Amino acid sequence: MKNYKDIEKHLSENQYTWLITGVAGFIGSNLLERLLRLNQKVVGLDDFSTGHQKNIDTAIKDASNFSNFEVKKNFKFVEGDISNINHCLNASRGVDFILHHAALGSVPRSIKDPLKTNIVNINGFLNILESTRKLGIKSLVYAASSSTYGDHKALPKREENIGSPLSPYAVTKLVNELYADVYAKVYDIKTIGLRYFNIFGKRQDPKGSYAAVIPKWIDAIINGEDVYINGDGSTSRDFCYIENVIRINLIAALTTNSLAYNNVFNVALGDRTSLSELHSIILKKIAAKLGKCSISNLKFRDFRTGDVMHSQADIEKLKNLLNFKPTYHIDLGLEETIDWYVDNKEYFK
Repeated sequence: MKNYKDIEKHLSENQYTWLITGVAGFIGSNLLERLLRLNQKVVGLDDFSTGHQKNIDTAIKDASNFSNFEVKKNFKFVEGDISNINHCLNASRGVDFILHHAALGSVPRSIKDPLKTNIVNINGFLNILESTRKLGIKSLVYAASSSTYGDHKALPKREENIGSPLSPYAVTKLVNELYADVYAKVYDIKTIGLRYFNIFGKRQDPKGSYAAVIPKWIDAIINGEDVYINGDGSTSRDFCYIENVIRINLIAALTTNSLAYNNVFNVALGDRTSLSELHSIILKKIAAKLGKCSISNLKFRDFRTGDVMHSQADIEKLKNLLNFKPTYHIDLGLEETIDWYVDNKEYFK
């Protein structure tokens, strides 16, 4: 299969069973929606520690709107905790592919509670690896993180060059990669890690202390609230729209390129946007959407412990081994994301 269109064609003709861990979360629910639209069977595992039932319900509803078949019958939900091996094994039985996205995210959260972060992100991942091994899963695609680059300052970030982790969260994500490598070599399972760089899109929760910057700012501007920047605004990130993430997950799971197995890949645009630039873009797009000038009181505060100043990915490995180049850039991604948040103002109330 050469590209994403080939993947969609293949899936329209072949029905598999997929396990999505963290299915009630932002990325998990978007993956659920796409797989159901493609008439795939999906098992979803979540304990609702950070996800929402509403995300699952909305994903099923949205998938139904694009399909001429009853998508709900293809979905089975298992309420469970990935740090419990029996929950993982039970959810994985009869599954062809695993898309592992359950985790306790956020650098600040991990600094506040490193023990819980370790239990969920490391023990939980080991349980998913064990389930993959014991049950003969075809392949495991897992969410890695750009935080793994730590204090390595060179840009763009290349997969083989990492520094020392700057947070407990980053440590857990690095350990995930090490465990995946060992399991692939010792037990001959197929794993692919996706190092995400600042993913954004619909259904990303803007509320709470650990909300990501894009949904948090969009929500604040729509509601006329203050916007806070950590630092002086020059901090930059490689923001990547959710559609790119959906596509690369399916490509990675179904790839037949043996060189891609037991590998990690940057998932990003290969570009970077400063927080000041991001604020300006979001402000203009919301004003255009609402048909009036949006006002945002911008306030600066201290840089957060554990964060890095700049982040930008090298995506050549992604292009070469998985034949994928992101097609949704930040401008179009922000337009679609803002449209969704404006049209769904009450979603996270």
